[in-house]
Amino acid sequence: MPLDPQAIELLQELEEQGFRPNPSMTPEEMRGSSIQSQQTAPPPEVHHVEDLTIPGGDGQDMTVRVYQPTPSPEGAVVVYFHGGGWVICSIDTHDIQVRKMARLTGFTFVSVDYRLAPEHPFPAAAEDCYAALRWVSENAASLGVDASRLAVAGDSAGGNLAAAAALMARDRDGPSISYQLLVYPCCDSDASPWPSMEENANGPILTRDLMGWFVAHYAGGCDLTNAYLAPIRATDHSRLPPGLLITAEFDPLRDEGEAYAAKLQGSGVNLRLSRYDGLFHGFMTFTDRIALAATAQVEAANDLRAALSA
Repeated sequence: MPLDPQAIELLQELEEQGFRPNPSMTPEEMRGSSIQSQQTAPPPEVHHVEDLTIPGGDGQDMTVRVYQPTPSPEGAVVVYFHGGGWVICSIDTHDIQVRKMARLTGFTFVSVDYRLAPEHPFPAAAEDCYAALRWVSENAASLGVDASRLAVAGDSAGGNLAAAAALMARDRDGPSISYQLLVYPCCDSDASPWPSMEENANGPILTRDLMGWFVAHYAGGCDLTNAYLAPIRATDHSRLPPGLLITAEFDPLRDEGEAYAAKLQGSGVNLRLSRYDGLFHGFMTFTDRIALAATAQVEAANDLRAALSA
C-alpha cells in the first residue's frame, strides 16, 4: 500500500525544515539531526520522574531515568532502551515516548542512557543495557516494583539492545525477563540478505547507506556475527521471553525484524509480529501526528499490560 497520507504530510514538513541526515555527516552532526529533535509537543505529565546514577557495564557511572506514572503504579517494570543507531539520541530525545508508554500501561519505566558509539563501540551499549537490567532486578524493592514482572523494550537500535539483553539474560542465568517489546529493531549486521534493504534503500528517514553508517560506527572491528550485535545470528533462539515485534512497511529493517520474529516463533517462543503498512522507520516518534502510529503505540501498551498485569 502507499505511504499513509498523514505520514506523507509529516515527511514533507521535515523535508521543508531541512531534515536530511546522510552518511557523509560526522557523529556530532548526526546527533543534531535526529527525528526526535523535531518534536515540539509538551511532555505528557507523569506522577514522578527521577534520574538515578547506577553502575554501567564497565563499572563506571551511567544514568537511568525512572518514570512512575501514578502515585501507586502497578508493580510491573519495563527497562527501556532508546533508538538512534547506537550513535545518536538519548533518554532526553525519547522522553516523550517513554512518558506516553508509562501512562498507557500504568507501569514503572526505567530508561537507560547507555554509552554511544563510536566513542564507545560494541559491546559497550549492550553491556550497559544488561547492567541496567540486572540493577533494576536487584533493586526492585527500593524502586517499588516486582522483579517477577520485568520486561525489556526498545525501538530501532534500542530494539536491538532489548533483544541482546534478553539473550544475555538467558545466557548468563538471569535476571528472568517476562516480556520483550521490539519496535522496528535492527536484528542483523549484514544488509545483503534482506529484500527490504533494497526496496526501501532510499528511506524515508532511514536509508540502507545510513544504516550501514550506524552499524560501522557501532561494530568497530568486532565479529559481525556476534549474537549480541546481530541477534538473528544466535545459534539458539529458544528460552527467550514472549513478546511483540513491530515492523513498518517502508523500513529497510522490515525483513530482518520479521525474520527474527520467525526465528523465535520457530524455537517455541510466543512472540507476536505486527506489521504497520503505510508507515516508515521511526514512526513511533510521531503518535501526535499520525493516527496509525498512535494505534501502534496503544497496541504495544495493551500487549504489555496483558502480559505483565498481576
